[in-house]
Amino acid sequence: MDWTDLIDTALEASGNSSKANQAEAVRAVEATVIDGEKPVASTAGRHPEHFRKGVLVLTTHRLLFLKDGKPPVPVPLAAVSDVTVTRTKLNGEVLLVVALTGSHRFEDVVKAEFFAEQLRAAARAARNTPKALPAAPAGAATGEQLIGQLERLAALRTSGALTEDEFTRAKQRLLG
Repeated sequence: MDWTDLIDTALEASGNSSKANQAEAVRAVEATVIDGEKPVASTAGRHPEHFRKGVLVLTTHRLLFLKDGKPPVPVPLAAVSDVTVTRTKLNGEVLLVVALTGSHRFEDVVKAEFFAEQLRAAARAARNTPKALPAAPAGAATGEQLIGQLERLAALRTSGALTEDEFTRAKQRLLG
């Protein structure tokens, strides 16, 4: 699967599949591709601040949200600590991605549970790659890194971006 196929599929699911939108989305992703990054999966979903659906693109390195030709909103997979799907009458299937960079909510996601499984697997793989390990001395860097991650999670909980339950699950994943 290449970038064009991946994005075309998601745009068709979003009901926004004009050739101009497809070309714009492909250009936006290809302009930000990281060395060695490959496409994995895509789906359509809506950010709570937008009326129309956009495209969620899962790569080997990041989760990207594309909307109306704007630069993609990236979420590094190595920073993802939790992925959940809920269903509501008003917002359909809701995908919540908790990462050290923040909490990201996408509503009315097409095939959300299937996409969430792929996202969880890709995040595990990204965290377990050798390059995700710190290059500095293991003891000091790992401890400082862990404290920084826990502090960011606590800040997200304090700000209301994470519930107590989500905070506990993310903290347990960090601590192993």
